[in-house]
Amino acid sequence: MINFFRKIRRQFAQNNHFFKYSRYAIGEIVLVVDGILIALQINNWNEERKEIIEEYQILISLIVTNLSINVIHSKNIFQDE
Repeated sequence: MINFFRKIRRQFAQNNHFFKYSRYAIGEIVLVVDGILIALQINNWNEERKEIIEEYQILISLIVTNLSINVIHSKNIFQDE
């Protein structure tokens, strides 16, 4: 099996196909790396979107809680009068 690969490597080296294949291999590596970087960027955007939604939910719950406390407080003030 090793002899088989040696023969192929020799043929590529003799016919100058090795450089064509190496350019192709480098191009494939670049495409894979680009795909991984794009996937990471999309994941980061998605995580940021989730954090923003969570912040809005917390803010809304604080506003509602504060509003309900104000309503209860105002009812107590009017009942005392």
